[in-house]
This record gives sequence, C-alpha cells and structure tokens, in this order.
Amino acid sequence: MDDNFTLLKKLSETSGISGYEQQVSQIISENFAPYCDEIKGDKMGNLMAVKRADKDSSNRAPRIMLAAHMDEIGLMVTKIEEKGFIRFTSVGGIDPRTLLAQEVVIHGLEDIPGIIGAKPPHLTNENDRKKSVEMEKMFIDPVLGKEDIDKKISVGDLISIKREFLSLHGDSAAGKAVDDRAGVLVLYQTLKELQQLKTKVDLYAVATVQEEVGIRGAITSTFNINPEIGIAIDVCHATMPGVDEEDAAEMGKGPAIGVGPHVHRSILQRLKETAVNYGIEHQIEPYPSPRGTDTWGIQVARTGVASGLISIPLRYMHTSVETLSLTDIKKAGQLLARFIASLDADFVEGLRCY
Repeated sequence: MDDNFTLLKKLSETSGISGYEQQVSQIISENFAPYCDEIKGDKMGNLMAVKRADKDSSNRAPRIMLAAHMDEIGLMVTKIEEKGFIRFTSVGGIDPRTLLAQEVVIHGLEDIPGIIGAKPPHLTNENDRKKSVEMEKMFIDPVLGKEDIDKKISVGDLISIKREFLSLHGDSAAGKAVDDRAGVLVLYQTLKELQQLKTKVDLYAVATVQEEVGIRGAITSTFNINPEIGIAIDVCHATMPGVDEEDAAEMGKGPAIGVGPHVHRSILQRLKETAVNYGIEHQIEPYPSPRGTDTWGIQVARTGVASGLISIPLRYMHTSVETLSLTDIKKAGQLLARFIASLDADFVEGLRCY
C-alpha cells in the first residue's frame, strides 16, 4: 500500500480536536524525524521540523516556514441527562446536517463509543420532517447506565467522529480531518523530496494547532520562527455538484496556487515559474479574502512576512467524508521542494519591496 495513503489514514483516524492535538503531534514527530535535523514544540503545541541549509551554503541562510494545521473540528459534552443521553456542542465549524446517525467516540476517562440520535421521523410532524435536525435536538447515546456515565464522562469532554479512512477509485481517498491532515502530509512529502536536493535556506515545516478555532498556532509559531517567507498548505473546495467552478479546483489536476491580498507577488511568481519549469501540474486559486487559512496568521506576524498559499482540492469539506486525490499531495510536495531549493539570500533580500 502507498506510504502516503498509510500515513494519511493514520492521521485521519487519530483524534486531534483543536487544543487537543497531542496524539496527532506524536505521529507527525515520529514520521518526520528521519527527514529533518531537529524536531521541537512550543507552549501552544505547534510542532516544528527543522531542516538546516546544506553546509556548503551561505552562512546567512534565510528562514523559510511551511505551515499546515493538524487540528480538526469536533464536539464537546455540554450536559448529561438523567437517562444517560448526552447533549453536545461543536468545536470549530461543524455542519450539523452531517451529524445525525454518526458513530462517535467520547474521550472521557476512557474512550467510549456512542451514536448520535434524534427523535425518529415516525414521531415528528410533517413540517419537522421537511427540515434538517438542529444540533440542539440531537443527543449522543453511549447506551450506558447513568452511574457508569457519571464515573467516566464529564461536561467538557471532547467527542470525535469515528470514521474509517477509505481508499476509493484510483488514487482518491476519503475520511475525516483530511482538512488539514492532507496539508501535514504535504509537509512530509516536501521533506522527503528535499533529501535529493541542495538547499540554501533553513526550512521550518510546522504542524500548527487551533486553526479551526481562530488560526492561533500559525500566529504564535510565525512570531517565534520569524521567517522571511511563510507558505500555508491547506485545502480548497474541489468541483462537485452545487459548487460553482470559479470557486473550486479540480481533484487530480495538481495543487492550487493561491492568488490574493495575502500572497506576496514575488512568491506567487516563483511558485508558478517552478511549476512550469519542472512540468508540475498545478492550478490557480483566486482567494480574495485573506482569512480562512494559516496564511493570514503568517502574513501579519511581527512586521509582516512574505507569504503564499498552496491548497489541495477537497470535496465535502468539514464533513467526515472529505475526499481528495493523493496525486495532488505528491505534486504539491514536488512543487514546494523545488521552490525551496530555488531560494537563496539574494531572492529573500529582494522581497523587502514589491
């Protein structure tokens, strides 16, 4: 089985809700270690894999940062009712329409399975049957007695969706938390590609935390690293029924290079030139608003960072069946590795002015 599929499957199926990314961080650390010189964390929980410039390069190696968030959206216990049914709220932007009948894991004193239920349609009126069920009317049923629940589950415990990561037709796959464990896999692919290339820069490949609740990890890690260039790797909408083509990219046609006010023009130009020079299939993604990815947190850190954005096309974003092409991840890693290998102090010096 493909190494990228195996690692993404492991990352997808591991729980790492915003603010509680430790298990995912451990997997990333173990897999990144062979391809970097140092791995370190910070107080927020961001994980930084550092690959130093080659020894025969300039002593003034610029700092380049790649960032992909490792956190995922999830749920949290808000109330335990007398009969043992559990009420909950969301952590991050969950679409409540996708929750009913999902399998979940409640992360209490131990991991406890449950299902999300609601009043059966047989017992609702005609008007209610025409509407999607609101989150406030759903509950989680662990099928435990109240006494056991009180011992094992507390208000504030996290809940993750249970979903097997699936191989679909060709190189496509689907699962939960692919936003943005796919971006984390791009970091991994980039580090592997760089084993065959010479570099004149110090690379910081950062798995950031708490993007889904406010781009927090990107802000603090960028402030810490103080890079000359920072590129976020995230996902964008892929073409599918109901999504306008101008708002989406094609799965399997390569990564999308972001264009917008958060993207430095020289970074954009170098990324496009690199893709063309090496024959790497890619797309262009218009992105008029700077918010929504770690790019914004990178761009505005300290006195500002020359930033860029690479996106992996993804269908069914913020559901438990997020679908992508593994080819796009491989091509994104090839593009970023060759982009990084093309950088030197002279290029970075020229970024001071547009």
